[in-house]
Amino acid sequence: MTSVTISNSGSEGKQTTKTDSQWHSRHHVNWWLTAAVAVLSLTILIPLYFTIITALKTPAEAGGFGLPTTWEWHNFADASAKVNYPKAALNSAIITVAAVVLTLFTNTFVAYAIARNMDKRFFRFLYYFFIAAMFVPFPVVMLPIAKQFGSWHLDNQLGLILLYTVLGLGTNLFIATGFIRSIPVSLEEAARIDGASTWRIFWKIIFPLMGPINATIAILTALWAWNDFLLPLIVLTDQSNQTIPLAQYVFSSQFATNYPMAFASYLMAMAPILSVYIFAQRWVISGVMRGAVK
Repeated sequence: MTSVTISNSGSEGKQTTKTDSQWHSRHHVNWWLTAAVAVLSLTILIPLYFTIITALKTPAEAGGFGLPTTWEWHNFADASAKVNYPKAALNSAIITVAAVVLTLFTNTFVAYAIARNMDKRFFRFLYYFFIAAMFVPFPVVMLPIAKQFGSWHLDNQLGLILLYTVLGLGTNLFIATGFIRSIPVSLEEAARIDGASTWRIFWKIIFPLMGPINATIAILTALWAWNDFLLPLIVLTDQSNQTIPLAQYVFSSQFATNYPMAFASYLMAMAPILSVYIFAQRWVISGVMRGAVK
């Protein structure tokens, strides 16, 4: 009995040692890659640190990496009052949310129609036409867009929302079409046998499966619409409709720039969209994981 016990104990010890070695081999840390990621992260952390400490300094102290002698928290309140931050943030939020919703409801339709009809010459032409539009420099079409939308009386928030939806079609189509083509057609054929229409198939089958792609498109569109400066500059003519980037332009002039107040405003503008990105990132990851399991 004693020898058997010792033998079992030894075999269990060997098995445990083998299991531990396998675990360490699977979870081996790549120190070279970790060091590269740490160095590259400094490209984000250093500017962020510089922005935060500058926002808390006086104009005379701005420009260095040292901590401020006095913490000027009132710079945030002054910046908010200077740019009328609540109004500008509301305008940016309306444009961003509307652009994201309209983009998801339209660009995905186009992507689905093209993805399921790529064997037809007309739809292949549409696909390559929209993709080619991605390579047209925006300054080439900037003035015609401003002129045309002004003549259509769309030099307002509605016109800006439509522009974000249309100009983002090429990129969104490129992202979504490949994903839709990876979805088995047999799912749609089974639904058609049960009497489902094309509209019902898209909403009940295709659109839910596009969760990770829709999250990616929504994040990219939101980041673009919230941070964009050039399109609002050439489209919006009413001062009351200006977005945060346009409102922040008040800090720059030919003769002087109040860097602490400007940087405080930049941090306030960055906080909402950063929170949205952090929150939406979990949906992207979960969507990718669900897609990997299927």
